[in-house]
Amino acid sequence: MADRDNVCVLLPAYNEAATIESVVEGFREQGFENIFVVDGGSTDDTYALAEAAGARVVEQSGEGKGQAIREAVERYIDVPYVLMADADETYRAEEADRMLEPLLEGRADHVIGDRFADMKPGAMTRLNRMGNRIINGAFSLIHSYDYADILSGYRAFSRESFLRLSLSADGFGIETEMAVECVKHGVKTVIVPITYLPRPDESETNLRPVRDGGVILVTLYRMAKTNNPLFYFGSVGASTIALGALLGVYVLYDWFVNSISHQVIATVGGIAIVLGIQLLMFGVLSDMIVTVNREQTQQLENIANRLNEQTREMEESDETEATAPAENRRN
Repeated sequence: MADRDNVCVLLPAYNEAATIESVVEGFREQGFENIFVVDGGSTDDTYALAEAAGARVVEQSGEGKGQAIREAVERYIDVPYVLMADADETYRAEEADRMLEPLLEGRADHVIGDRFADMKPGAMTRLNRMGNRIINGAFSLIHSYDYADILSGYRAFSRESFLRLSLSADGFGIETEMAVECVKHGVKTVIVPITYLPRPDESETNLRPVRDGGVILVTLYRMAKTNNPLFYFGSVGASTIALGALLGVYVLYDWFVNSISHQVIATVGGIAIVLGIQLLMFGVLSDMIVTVNREQTQQLENIANRLNEQTREMEESDETEATAPAENRRN
């Protein structure tokens, strides 16, 4: 069982009066006393019910799930570990230890709960399931890692590793950003199978599948600029070259078959091919720079870790030497 004193259960919530009380009570039954609810300005009784159930509740200063999570971790939470879940009763508090175990054993700094491992009937619509598969596939393609379920809201992470991430998303894109940043910064990430339950009938979702899914895909592609520039610039370059090639084929066909010259289209096609090649070259160069930067950053982190270990050893040695004369005098 995890040391509950070192863990804060973080529950971002907005208009979750139907479920927030049972969610808080569920984690309290598992022995968690430090439960922190960030209320997004709910118009129902979410704030009062969470507080009555024994949670510490704060109304966020901004808007959106992402802003709520960043504000909570950076301003209000001071324990080493955070267990994050949604307040809609779709995750099981009984699986908290399973989520925390990789952190406490030192095997991970970030844990993602895989909802697809045990998804109960009705937990996700067919549209949402398809969207999740597309987004997870795009993540694996762009960032070369398979995290199984990057949109999962059930996560556990060390506060120190969270503060290393450069996060800016205010809405539901926060989970995607966290996954990409974990890859970018080399944060040890473990996937844990979890159960995903359907929302209670009286609880209404705040998710807008089409709009939010589009935002997440754009976020994935945008973040490839700094994490996988070869894909980011290469995909644009390849598309531009393909467009230029198609225009060139059309110009050549019309010239040979109908003896019609398209000088303007030919010029545009040529420019497109040249621009595409330049973008590909820029992507290759950017990828080399990112790779070198990663290696240097890793070396600096290793040096910093060694220095910290040496400092701790020196402090322990000084404490031992300071207590030795006192023990000799007592003898």
